[in-house]
Amino acid sequence: MTLTVIFCVDPLRPRRVDPHFAREAAAVRDHYGEIALIDHDALRQGDVDAALRAVPGDLGPVWYRGWMLTSAEYAAMAGALKRRGTLLLTHPDDYQRAHELPGWHDTFAGLTPQSVWRPLSPGEDPGDLGELVRPLRGGAGIVKDYVKSRKHEWNEACFVPDVKNLALLRGVVAKMLALQDEFLAGGVVVREYEPYDGEGEARVWWVDGEPALVGPHPDSPELEPDPRLDSVAPAVRTLGCRFITTDLARREDGEWRVVEVGDGQVSDLPSTVDPMDLYAHLPVPD
Repeated sequence: MTLTVIFCVDPLRPRRVDPHFAREAAAVRDHYGEIALIDHDALRQGDVDAALRAVPGDLGPVWYRGWMLTSAEYAAMAGALKRRGTLLLTHPDDYQRAHELPGWHDTFAGLTPQSVWRPLSPGEDPGDLGELVRPLRGGAGIVKDYVKSRKHEWNEACFVPDVKNLALLRGVVAKMLALQDEFLAGGVVVREYEPYDGEGEARVWWVDGEPALVGPHPDSPELEPDPRLDSVAPAVRTLGCRFITTDLARREDGEWRVVEVGDGQVSDLPSTVDPMDLYAHLPVPD
């Protein structure tokens, strides 16, 4: 069968791929693959039929490459595609497990900073934060939601000098929740902070439990660390998702640590990486 990939449409030119993914779509086409387009904005607004209007029926098995979706949005897309004879190769349960920290954290225990979390809806009070952080050591921490941090508002909505200082913690959590607002993903997460060596993160792309591509992180494409994967690979295989990423950084003591795990369909590919270095590894179903 042919490699088929669904990309996000350009919201200003509805017959074209979103410019952010144009290189990837061209690579698929150049190597005799097929593409289809979905309207990401319509999907986020809950109009699944409008979002998939341009997707032909009976495409068979496909991969998605596009902007992030909530787990509920992804499941809605998967269900609507299945009714049209098109099967997303990443099941909605696998998407949620890789995309949201509570889904992957315990599988990577010992390889990633210890974290605690609490489900919250936008606008909901976070409750007793002292009870939430009881399992954590005292000292610095990071506040985020299940998917993203507000790292560009580091001191106001991300970093806490001491997670046991509840006044400070409440202030940072409140600011993060206010900034995320309706886009809050899942709830609140507090992670122990670990200092890294400053040499940048590596993004590792895994396909069916094997490392398909090791490259730079999109935030620092000029830096290309060479991480050790021997301790990470067993956890990736245990997680059991077909297509994921792990962001790795070297702690100041020299140990490689998992900073983040993500679903490979919505992880950003650095501009310095040839898309076919990734797409050549995506399986084409028989």
